[in-house]
Amino acid sequence: MTELQALRAEYRAHKAQLLQTIAAPQSTGRAVRKVLQRMSQLTDSVLVRLWQQAGLGEPFALLAVGGFGRGELFPHSDVDVLVLLPDGQSPEFDSELKKKIEAFIGSCWDVGLEIGSSVRTLADCLAEAEKDVTVQTALLECRLITGNQALVTQFQQAFFAAMDPKAFFVAKTLEMRQRHTKFEDTPYSLEPNCKESPGGLRDLQVILWVAKAAGYGKDWADLAASGLATDFEVKQIQRNETLLLLIRARLHLIANRREDRLIFDMQTAVAESFGYITLAPDPNKRNFVRASEALMKRYYWAAKAVTQLNQILLLNIEERLNPSTHAPRRINAHFNDKAGMIDVASDDLYRRNPHAILETFLIYQTTVGVKGLSARTLRALYNARDLMDAKFRSDPVNRATFLQIMQAPEGITHAMRLMNQTSVLGRYLWVFRKIVGQMQHDLFHVYTVDQHILMVLRNARRFFMGEHAHEYPFCSQLASGWDKPWILYVAALFHDIAKGRGGDHSELGVDEARRFCKQHGIAAEDSQLIEFLVGEHLTMSRIAQKSDLSDPEVIAAFAKRVGNERYLTALYLLTVADIRGTSPKVWNAWKGKLLEDLYKYTARVLGGRAPDPDAEVEARKREALVMIALYAMPFEAHKPLWDTLDVSYFMRHDAADIAWHTKQLSRHVGTPQPIVRARRSPVGEGLQVLVYTQDQPDLFARICGYFDQGGFSILDARVHTTHQGYALDTFQVVTTADMDEHYREMTSLLETGLSQAIAEAGPLPAPSRGRVSRRVKSFPIAPRVSLKPDEKAQRWLLNISASDRLGLLYSVARVLARHNIVVQLAKVATLGERVEDTFLIHGPQLQHNRAQIEIETELLDALKA
Repeated sequence: MTELQALRAEYRAHKAQLLQTIAAPQSTGRAVRKVLQRMSQLTDSVLVRLWQQAGLGEPFALLAVGGFGRGELFPHSDVDVLVLLPDGQSPEFDSELKKKIEAFIGSCWDVGLEIGSSVRTLADCLAEAEKDVTVQTALLECRLITGNQALVTQFQQAFFAAMDPKAFFVAKTLEMRQRHTKFEDTPYSLEPNCKESPGGLRDLQVILWVAKAAGYGKDWADLAASGLATDFEVKQIQRNETLLLLIRARLHLIANRREDRLIFDMQTAVAESFGYITLAPDPNKRNFVRASEALMKRYYWAAKAVTQLNQILLLNIEERLNPSTHAPRRINAHFNDKAGMIDVASDDLYRRNPHAILETFLIYQTTVGVKGLSARTLRALYNARDLMDAKFRSDPVNRATFLQIMQAPEGITHAMRLMNQTSVLGRYLWVFRKIVGQMQHDLFHVYTVDQHILMVLRNARRFFMGEHAHEYPFCSQLASGWDKPWILYVAALFHDIAKGRGGDHSELGVDEARRFCKQHGIAAEDSQLIEFLVGEHLTMSRIAQKSDLSDPEVIAAFAKRVGNERYLTALYLLTVADIRGTSPKVWNAWKGKLLEDLYKYTARVLGGRAPDPDAEVEARKREALVMIALYAMPFEAHKPLWDTLDVSYFMRHDAADIAWHTKQLSRHVGTPQPIVRARRSPVGEGLQVLVYTQDQPDLFARICGYFDQGGFSILDARVHTTHQGYALDTFQVVTTADMDEHYREMTSLLETGLSQAIAEAGPLPAPSRGRVSRRVKSFPIAPRVSLKPDEKAQRWLLNISASDRLGLLYSVARVLARHNIVVQLAKVATLGERVEDTFLIHGPQLQHNRAQIEIETELLDALKA
């Protein structure tokens, strides 16, 4: 065995021994810190031996930089080093020196060190640091491993003499903001990066970097000694920093690579390394918490605390670097305006007058020109958390102030978010505190429950703001006539407040909303509406996406449930705000149209206009004829097609669709060849596809199979059979391809390809088992199938729920085709990575119990991911 091989084996053995300490579930944060330091010391000793073997002695120096320079090394982090040379010496002009350096770096890799190296002279280092703040930051933390101490001292003196603390502070805070933006400015990402995300380790490092550059200290004890941090804040920082260090170290170990993201695949394993376990649901208990949920809640609370403390300390450092020359402007006896920040008049304000805690946010809402809270105010709030107890929550003055905040004409979203960031919202509304940092493992929401609620609140608020009227014109139009916006805001705050308790969160939320209204003296009439909205906040979405809106009985039943137009309008606005607040992927124009249609149909019934199918059909026909006239078609060209259609067709399609169908098919009625036409969807993204062909039992399945193969997702299918036995089907489809750039080629290929797929005879091909996403693998959904007759017992409603994957709809359609089941209506709702599809079907097989069971069993098998 060579000397390098022996050193490699020795290094690996010592490293493995150290890492066993981190892996142990009982290991403490203090133990982890020691291991990271010993990892650094072990690596130092190896580097010293390799440096000596390479013959690199005086006058050179080997420095640790970056995280390694701090004297802590994670299991799979890079070993960043700098070979520092005196001015005038360079490997470019000294071949012997070049060979030695190359031999040293090569031997590092041979021993198993993932080395990141740079070779610079003293002058090079200063020049690079002046140009690049990243290099400047890495050099800020450098330390000598071995070599010429005098050279390092000379470098550090020159480096700090050239340092501009103010410019460095600005550069690092701007860099931090850009990094936060990359991670959506929230510590509550469902797959956070424990190093880079807001509230991660990097936020703590930024504080120490700018403090060290300014000469205020190099560690947390120094910051406390210099008055920039209190002893309590340092204790909180160290406690949360230790948790983040432990999570990052265990991520490296479990992934067996450098991995700083708490991705879904890793969350359960990391949680179990902390001793969390997932128990089987207990029917006698309301709560069921996964191990990963418990870990992530702990992580989010730590990240939230780091975010708060980062803001406090950076503001303190900024104030010390740039002492204000302007006297604070008095706002009232409690607060001043200090350079646009609300500043408490005295450090002990909240101790002397706890009512001022909520007053802070009312002032923030109503004072023109303020953009945040000063470091002193943030610190005072952070230290006053123990004051917000049961007595504080039941104080009539505080209740009145909170209601004022909710009812203020503007600033509601900013105030609520700031209250949540400073932990005041969860301490005043104790029920809200329970859902702070709570994940939602439903493949639908991409935010934690508290962030989702505040997002819904923001969306509801925007309906009432003129500058956002272009986003959802119909919602803004309805909101403009609404007298009490705050009712919607309270409903938004409580609609998901009972998530995670087990049971129906809507029903439990009603109890919480009722309690809040009673405590805050809200009038019975307003309280009833808030309770209705919380209890029914899922109803409108469910009916719009799963029911046949052309059925008058569906509309009449919903109108009865809503009761009046005021309740309908409020529920519609909350529903749109809620769906928009779940995930950017969930909302689309088609869902918007379904909800708007349901609103308008229901409003007519509530307005006293009982549904008259015959009158509705005649009105649509007249409107369609006006549109057809614009196409310059021959007189009565519509009749051959319309004579083959029944009332249900005209009920299910609006006038514009009827006119488009007529234009495309008037000369092809009864043709033996399939007719396929596609156009841009009139209700948003994607395409609208028309299929006209002789009906056949497996037609729906063949069409679904073609769309799946072509990468199209079906949003909606309206299936109709004419008197002559022809299928006249309309599909709303979307694709990930660039529609604007390839629209003509896409529609042409689709029309030709789908026509050929329909015309081809032969058995249906077996469905492919499409790949599932990481989220689906981590949080699988047990597939569900529900088959029951509709209210008239003439047709059947098939509801399926499963994890989404490519080819899923085709798998379902193929089962139905095999049993000669005819699909009349399909509503496809994709909620993140979960599908909730509804089909209106009929067929003689459905009349037999044995056949029903067989169909349901085959469907469940087809839905398995």
